[in-house]
Amino acid sequence: AEIEQALLEGQLALYYQPKINMRTGEFFGVEALIRWIHPEKGLIPPLEFLPTIEGTPLEIQVGEWVISSAIAQMKIWNSIDLDLEVSVNISSHHLQSPNFIKFISNKLAENSDINPEKLQLEILESSVLGDLAVISDTLRACQETLGVNIALDDFGTGYSSLTHMRNLPTNTIKIDQSFVRDVLDDPSDYVIVNGVIGLAESFERKVIAEGVESTEHGLILLMMGCELAQGYEIAKPLPANDIYKWSTNQVANEKWLKWGREKHTELQSKIALFELTCSWWKNH
Repeated sequence: AEIEQALLEGQLALYYQPKINMRTGEFFGVEALIRWIHPEKGLIPPLEFLPTIEGTPLEIQVGEWVISSAIAQMKIWNSIDLDLEVSVNISSHHLQSPNFIKFISNKLAENSDINPEKLQLEILESSVLGDLAVISDTLRACQETLGVNIALDDFGTGYSSLTHMRNLPTNTIKIDQSFVRDVLDDPSDYVIVNGVIGLAESFERKVIAEGVESTEHGLILLMMGCELAQGYEIAKPLPANDIYKWSTNQVANEKWLKWGREKHTELQSKIALFELTCSWWKNH
């Protein structure tokens, strides 16, 4: 009841985490992340309140509010020449609701100056536990009929990642931050990240890494062939009004740009990777 009241009283807000191409420094998109600005408790992160409404009609209402708010923000940014891809997280329950496609279609029709390809729906891989055929059909309709993009979030944490990679019509695979965070420390996580990058390439999907928290994390991802990233080393989630200022003031990571500019043989890449992991081990 309190969350429903928060929705009605405008206590919910979207923060946006920038996504960049580390090789070129291009700022190309953001992920919309919901926050509850509680009048007494302050800022409440999503994991502290979204599970409460999971599987309920209120979850769909909140999901529709997120989509509407993100599209409205896209329109504002477009008016100041900030053309960004905006990702919104969609729950499995919302995705399988009867009016899902109609709602998005109506919102895009109301905002016809928005490029549908710039709207990306993120589906948590670990939440794809319903009827895979129905989910796949819905996502395909979103792609082919509405023109929006689909991302499979937290890839590698689900029960059947290869099945999802093969059967779900996604444009982008997001490597879960739990693997990225330890990629310099744990050989198993390195193998997983490297494998996901290879799979994404084989299935002709884009790949983006979450949880890039240092220059070294970005470098090892670039060495492995992953150019797109988001994480605290790039920027924390920001209020919508701060995104334009961030875009004009951001300074690209020179080490990432330097690696992107240079040509490397396979041997040179292996040596650089060896030096990077040894240096990380020594310092930590």
